[in-house]
Amino acid sequence: MKLGIVTDSTSDLPNYLIDQHELEVIPSLVVIDGKEYTDGIGITREEFYKRLPSLRTPPTTAAPSIGEFAARYDALLRRGCDHILSIHAAHQLTTIINSARQAAKEFPDKVTCVDSTSLSLGIGFQVLAAAEAAELGLQAALNAIESTRKRLRVFAALDTMDNLRRSGRVPAAVTILGGMLHIRPLIELIHGEVKPIGALRTTRQSNERMLNLLLQEGELERLAILHTGAEARAKEFLSMAMEKAIRSMPRDILMLNVTPTIGTHVGPNGLGFASIAKTGK
Repeated sequence: MKLGIVTDSTSDLPNYLIDQHELEVIPSLVVIDGKEYTDGIGITREEFYKRLPSLRTPPTTAAPSIGEFAARYDALLRRGCDHILSIHAAHQLTTIINSARQAAKEFPDKVTCVDSTSLSLGIGFQVLAAAEAAELGLQAALNAIESTRKRLRVFAALDTMDNLRRSGRVPAAVTILGGMLHIRPLIELIHGEVKPIGALRTTRQSNERMLNLLLQEGELERLAILHTGAEARAKEFLSMAMEKAIRSMPRDILMLNVTPTIGTHVGPNGLGFASIAKTGK
C-alpha cells in the first residue's frame, strides 16, 4: 500500500523533514491589519513576532478551506496513493480537522483523518512517526501515532496571557493566572486542552521550572525547543538542558520559532518544548 500523509502548517515541521518524508502540508491563514497571509508566505516568522506586540488590531487566524483539503487528497490519489492519512491540530483549539473530515467525505474509504490532540511539534512528531512506518501500511502508521502520543509532552512558559485570553480557546482558569500582576503562566497541552500548571514572576524562574519538567521526562527519543520570537531564550534553555542531562538528549534536537498561526494565540517571547520519551511511563 502506498500511503500519502497530509498535515497542516500548525505541525511546525521544518522544510527539510517535509521534503525528506514527502509530506503534504496545508497552510492555515493569518490576517494582519486586514491583510490575509498564507501561513509561511508573505511574512517571515521573525517579521511576524517583531510586529506582533505593536499591532493595534490583534491578528486573527482561519482554517484552510474544505476545497483545499479536497484538492490535495485528489492530487495524492491521482499520483498513485492507495490511501491518505491526514493528521491535524486538536479539534478543541481549531476547526482545521473539521475541514479535513468534510473533505474526506468526498473520497469514501480513501482518507483517514486523525486528531493529534496537540499543536506544533506535538503534531509534527506524530506525523514523523507515521511517515517512518508508512511503508508497513495504514495500521502500522496509526499504531506509530498512538505510541508516540502516549509518550508525548508539550509544555510552554508564556510571557503574556493577553493573546490566549482574546482567542477564547482556553479555560477561564488559565486566563485568570495571566491576569495576576507580573505573572508568567506555565501551561501544558494535554489531550487537546490547555492546562495551567503554575505561575512564576520572572523569566529565569520560568526557564528553571521548564527545565525541571524536561528533566523529569528522562531519556528522550525526540525533542523540540519551541519559542515565539525568543531565540536567545530558547538557546539558553537548550544549553541548560544539555549541561544537565546531555546523555538523556536525542541526537537531533529541533529548535523552532513557531508558526504565526500558533503565535497569534500564545503571544510573543514564549518558550516551550515538545518531547517524546523513549519508553512510556
